[in-house]
Amino acid sequence: MAMLDERQHTIVSDAVKQAELTTSGEIVPVITAASDGYSDIALTWAAAITFTVMSAFAAFPQPFLDFWDSHFAGWGHDWSTGETASMTIALGLVAFTASWLLLLVPAIRFAAIPGPAKSQRVRDHAVRHFKVGAERRTHGRTGVLLYLSMREHRAEIVADEPIAQIVPPEVWGEAMADMLLEIREGRTAEGIAAGVRDVGQILSQHFPRAEDDENELPDRLIEL
Repeated sequence: MAMLDERQHTIVSDAVKQAELTTSGEIVPVITAASDGYSDIALTWAAAITFTVMSAFAAFPQPFLDFWDSHFAGWGHDWSTGETASMTIALGLVAFTASWLLLLVPAIRFAAIPGPAKSQRVRDHAVRHFKVGAERRTHGRTGVLLYLSMREHRAEIVADEPIAQIVPPEVWGEAMADMLLEIREGRTAEGIAAGVRDVGQILSQHFPRAEDDENELPDRLIEL
């Protein structure tokens, strides 16, 4: 299912066309629902919760065993070493299963992902997509990818090497800020369009449009 409707796609496409009128740069806006499933981190959380539960039971078994006896066992039940070990394993399995099922809920799983991990994976995914879809795809290597990952609430701007050598990363900060300002208000297409316009202005200063310039990449928003 598309994240943006036809009208919103038109807003972004028009912004790309307008921005590229004054630069030889090629701007590629990309939006994705999420950059990663983070199953490995969810598994780590489930394992950590399981280990914590089993360790807590091993350190203080009596309260739980008393609770179990009062509800499920007969009077005077004496726990053997084997039964206690079996209960430890059973608790671990229950803890792992319960935590894993909880982490299958996207809202819970993404809330449990550390911020630096989200930032790194969004960056990695943006770079991978840039290498496949935009890097070295233009005559002067003037492609710029504007990447937005909705679930992580993060955005990246990745530029071809000739642009990166001239334009330092902090210069893209204003484009990023203008884009996120609109997106935080629920105007996703308008936010991407604002970022595209700012990127176009930056590119026009260093890579002005030549008379024989040709449009080498599609002027449209890509949904992943």
